Amino acid sequence: MTSVATPFAALHHAGAPLLLPNAWDHASALALARQGFAAVGTTSLGVAAAAGLPDGTAATRDLTLRLARQLGGEGLLLSVDAEDGFGQDPDDVAGLARELADAGAAGINIEDGLGPVGPHAAKIAAVKAAVPELFVNARTDTYWLGDGGHAETCRRLDAYVQAGADGVFVPGLSDPGRIADLVTTFDVPLNILYSPLGPTFPQLGDLGVRRVSLGSLLYRRALGAALDTALDIRAGRTPRGGAPDYAEVQALSAQRGDT
Repeated sequence: MTSVATPFAALHHAGAPLLLPNAWDHASALALARQGFAAVGTTSLGVAAAAGLPDGTAATRDLTLRLARQLGGEGLLLSVDAEDGFGQDPDDVAGLARELADAGAAGINIEDGLGPVGPHAAKIAAVKAAVPELFVNARTDTYWLGDGGHAETCRRLDAYVQAGADGVFVPGLSDPGRIADLVTTFDVPLNILYSPLGPTFPQLGDLGVRRVSLGSLLYRRALGAALDTALDIRAGRTPRGGAPDYAEVQALSAQRGDT
């Protein structure tokens, strides 16, 4: 299946890799967009944790869709982390994808969780048949949840590309040699999850990676900064780091009506 040319898809074929920061709410997404990031993703862990819900259990389907509807009206190029599609039935996953696209999303990220390859490939095929313009980033968890077997990684990614995936995502992979090998093995953009202990963003670009996601890193850093600030104040220290002023935050997080 040939990928549909869209502004979001084009970002995966520009001179530099797409650095995709992942937001967890309306304010964080707009703050990132106003800093000039060409596109913004969502993080399922951040969305779930902020709502007091577990990640990876389909508990945030409605929250994720609501966030997409909020952000879709902001003119963002938005990619939505939809866990495993929030369901096992390909038609249901395709229906969710249509709702996300109607809300204004430009892409969707769907993970296999090391489940059977065939059913996951069927979800991808159903999404591409229902919403050809939606960029499908197919994630395999062979490194994230498994032992990182190269042959199994390639087997899974090949099935997802054959099903119509526009890009492939291998979180947890940081070995430069294996990254470079995947770049040459597949003719769709490779997405890598940035790790502070792995290759830098420029190094990933030199390896041929076309998309670098930040996952839940920004959410976790934000929570850490909030804790540090509270502890500094309690200890009588001036809080470290800077922060947006009150008016800016108020503007970013202004209440919006349901869409």
